[in-house]
Amino acid sequence: MPSEIDIKTERVANLLSAWGYKGVLLNGQHNFAWITGGAHNGIDQSRDNGAASILVTSEGKRYIFANNIEMPRMLSEEISADYFEPVEVTWQDEKSSGLVERACKIAGGELATDITIDATIRSIETQLASCRYELTPEEIERFRELGDDAGKAMRGVFDKISPGETEIEIAAKMRGELAAFGIESVVTLVAADDRIGKFRHPVPTQNKWQKTVMLVTCAKRSGLIASLTRIACIGAVPDELRDKTEVAAFVYASLLDATRKGATGAELYETAAKAYAGTGFPDEINKHHQGGAAGYRTRDWTAHPASKDAVKTNQAFAWNPSITGTKVEETIIVTENGIETITTSPDFPAISTTVGGVELLSPGILGIMDGES
Repeated sequence: MPSEIDIKTERVANLLSAWGYKGVLLNGQHNFAWITGGAHNGIDQSRDNGAASILVTSEGKRYIFANNIEMPRMLSEEISADYFEPVEVTWQDEKSSGLVERACKIAGGELATDITIDATIRSIETQLASCRYELTPEEIERFRELGDDAGKAMRGVFDKISPGETEIEIAAKMRGELAAFGIESVVTLVAADDRIGKFRHPVPTQNKWQKTVMLVTCAKRSGLIASLTRIACIGAVPDELRDKTEVAAFVYASLLDATRKGATGAELYETAAKAYAGTGFPDEINKHHQGGAAGYRTRDWTAHPASKDAVKTNQAFAWNPSITGTKVEETIIVTENGIETITTSPDFPAISTTVGGVELLSPGILGIMDGES
């Protein structure tokens, strides 16, 4: 039975043959994690480029390229030479064209890259993305574990925060709770009270939490990213917040019901638009995207009116419909047996919505008794 790495190598080799390239250098941190089954080549997190590259040839051969600074660590902690043949270059050659020249020579012809390494070589990231969409069995298991841990971590945050804390302080605790599970929060949003309704992307500020707080994370581990949103309220949940969240849950459930193999992004967008309109909030779809395919990017593609991208079996999605003042978001996997939600939080309220005769669950609002933390 072929390994995860062998399956992915074959996909890339077939892509290269179809496009007439002899090889591709995968240097982007997301693609490096994907092709290696979760290894990490990142050092400088301000850049998409990593500190090592994987060369895959059209013949299905694999190499790891790294400079003399990084190769020892890569082979010791990240990559097995049994799967990727090492090709070491000096750091001076890496800064010039030496690395690319050696890669071209090994590949035996024209080379492509995933993201820009050399301006003379074409990037085929758009084409490579399709190779990532269908998760392997090993990836599905890692994704499930990530989602489970992220859901637990997000629930745990609410036991450690208190009214009067700033959004920045709450964000630090959220990152810490996720870090305890070996998870990095690559998107961290916190909105307290009126900022929830003001901004769809509330970067944490010194604003202090008094009544209601919304936490958002895109949680990354082994390259995979699961997205989820949670909202909590001190005391009784206001009727308006509950009602709007139930509307967002209906849109979310409608999207879940429609996320089936072959459905296009345009069709999914139309599903969301009809759900918003049918509940009396037709303009809300114009205020933020609804989410889309997930994996090694927070979103590989989003649903929009002109999208021709289509759902595949064993593909991950993160849907995030919102009504001004609230939001529902989870990450799911489309399996042969239907939709599987991977980011549920233990002991968290759920909203039950029936669509097409099927009960579908969304995260609700956590009520926190006065005086509790």
